[in-house]
Amino acid sequence: MKTFNSIFDFQNNKKSVLTLGTFDGVHIGHQKILKKLIKEAKSLNFESVLLTFFPHPRMVLKQDEKIQLLNTIVEKTKLIEDIGVDNLIIHPFDTTFSELSAEDFVKKILIDQLNLGKIIIGYDHKFGKNRSADINDLIKLGKKYDFEVEQISAKEIDDISISSTKIRKALLEGNIELANNYLGHTYSLLGTIVEGRKNGRTINYPTANLKIEEDYKLVPKNGVYIVSSVFENKTVYGMMNIGKNPTVDGVSDSIEIHYFDFNEELYNKKVSVNLISRIRDEQKFESLQLLKNQLDLDKKYSKNYILKNV
Repeated sequence: MKTFNSIFDFQNNKKSVLTLGTFDGVHIGHQKILKKLIKEAKSLNFESVLLTFFPHPRMVLKQDEKIQLLNTIVEKTKLIEDIGVDNLIIHPFDTTFSELSAEDFVKKILIDQLNLGKIIIGYDHKFGKNRSADINDLIKLGKKYDFEVEQISAKEIDDISISSTKIRKALLEGNIELANNYLGHTYSLLGTIVEGRKNGRTINYPTANLKIEEDYKLVPKNGVYIVSSVFENKTVYGMMNIGKNPTVDGVSDSIEIHYFDFNEELYNKKVSVNLISRIRDEQKFESLQLLKNQLDLDKKYSKNYILKNV
C-alpha cells in the first residue's frame, strides 16, 4: 500500500475508485466498505483510494471537545494496509480545507488531484463549506465531471454508526470480548516502553511500562487484562494492569504489562499490546505479598483462558 501525507503528494496515472471518512476503529462495518472499494477498483482496472483526515475534523472545528479515538494514525494505517487498499491518503485537515466550496472540493481535489473515476460514499454524506452539499449535489457534479457515484445504504451507515458507539461503550465498560467482536480484530494499545518504579520485580512480576504518546487514544476501563504482543514473529502472552497501582500508593495512571516466560529488554522499544479479555477490577491490597498471591491466581486464570480460547 502506498501512503501519502497530503492530497497534493498523490500521483497516479490510473483512475481512482475513492471512499473517504475517518474510518476510526476500522471495524467490521468499515471493512465491508473497503472490500467493496477494492473489488470495484479491480473490476474497473482503477486504483482503490481511501482519503482520511488527520487531525480528526472535530479536533480542528471543535477544539474544546475532548475526543477519544479507537486508533492512532499508525494503528489505522496498519489495519487498512492489512485489508489490501492500494492507496491511503492522510490529509491534514485544517480550517482552510473546511472553507472549500463543494464544487472546488470536487474539481480541485477529487478530479484534478485524485483522478476520480468513481466514488463510494454514504447516502447522508455532507461536504463543502459548512457541509452545505449532499449526495444529490455530488451526483450532479458527477455528471458534470464524468465520475460515478455509488451510495452506501442507510442500513450500512446506521450499522457503522451503531458499531462505533457500541465499541466505545464496551471498551469504557471493560467488555473487551464484545468490542473485539464488533471490531473484527483485537483492540490494541501502541506505545513505547519506559522506565517504571520496578516494584513488580520485588515480587517476581517484572512489568513493562507502556507510554502512549497520543492523548486522544481511547484507553479501556481500569483493571487487569489478558494480553498478547508479537516479538520477532512470535506471539507472547501476558497480563496487563491499567490504573493507579493503589497497593504501592500510585497516584498517576499507568499501563503495565507482565509477559509470561519472557525476559528480553524492551526499554525504549515500540510495542503493540492486543487486549484479549478483562480479568478483574484493579484492587488495593494490604501488602505486596497479598498482591503477589492475587497475581499468581490471575496468571493461572490467564493461562487457562489462553489454552481454551486462543
